[in-house]
Amino acid sequence: MPLRDKPKRDGTIVQERLQKIIGRAGIASRRHAEQLILSGQVRVNGVVVRELGTKADPATDKIEAAGRTVGIGTTAQRHVYLALHKPPEVVSAMADPEGRKTLRNCLRGLPERVFPVGNLEYGAAGLVFLTNDGDLAAEMLKNWASIEQVYHVKVKGMLTLADLERIGKDVGLKMKTVRQPDATRGRAANFWYEVTMRDSKKDELRRTLMKEMHPVEKLMRIGLGSLTVEGLPRGRYRLLAEKEVAALRASLKAPRKEKEREKDNAPTHSGSTPTRRPQRQRREERPSRNSHH
Repeated sequence: MPLRDKPKRDGTIVQERLQKIIGRAGIASRRHAEQLILSGQVRVNGVVVRELGTKADPATDKIEAAGRTVGIGTTAQRHVYLALHKPPEVVSAMADPEGRKTLRNCLRGLPERVFPVGNLEYGAAGLVFLTNDGDLAAEMLKNWASIEQVYHVKVKGMLTLADLERIGKDVGLKMKTVRQPDATRGRAANFWYEVTMRDSKKDELRRTLMKEMHPVEKLMRIGLGSLTVEGLPRGRYRLLAEKEVAALRASLKAPRKEKEREKDNAPTHSGSTPTRRPQRQRREERPSRNSHH
């Protein structure tokens, strides 16, 4: 069978899951690769594969996915990394069954096939990160809840400084006033604010602002991890420099280190009490200076 582990000449077996191989090749994200496998759009050495746990070796196996070939007889594709300024009412995907505009409409002139990492809602504008590096995409999605994001949020009406401080404290995020682009004369009717938060806080912020009678009217993501949309016109994209990709990778390690520190500093049932009790006993047993008089 072509799907069994194949020993190399030195006796070792080097195989990986198909979704990882497909993702690294830039054909699709790992999540989308799983859908390709389940729908029978993946072949290994001519055999259709439908099991997610199937492994293969690109050095010895011919892997076909969504009409593209990976593995033996093919050349490795270069990795590209893009920052794109998504317009509103564009789907954060490369295809849409409803026929709406997608990110593909903004990627004219790009020869490589890339896919977006994470999601930016249909009505929102702003920064979207795209790549064909499946390993980095998988790492980002794994840590998505910990990646810091910065939004410009337009609400109905105006919030006071006290409102910003209170809402930020209640939801667990940072809010501040920004320059109002709509205020050409006098005061703007509806105000923009800058919000720094994790993705999981977005829905909670919407609910809170709705209760405060200041519903969200517009949303624009200006920052994702170490990336920024600054200087990038709406509907356009740019290739990221190596140092920007390195900074993005580094930003993914920071949340993991923070979690490890929290875990190390967390009190345990067996650690906190025994260490303090001997100290109290020593203080109690130590005679006071007044006892000598």
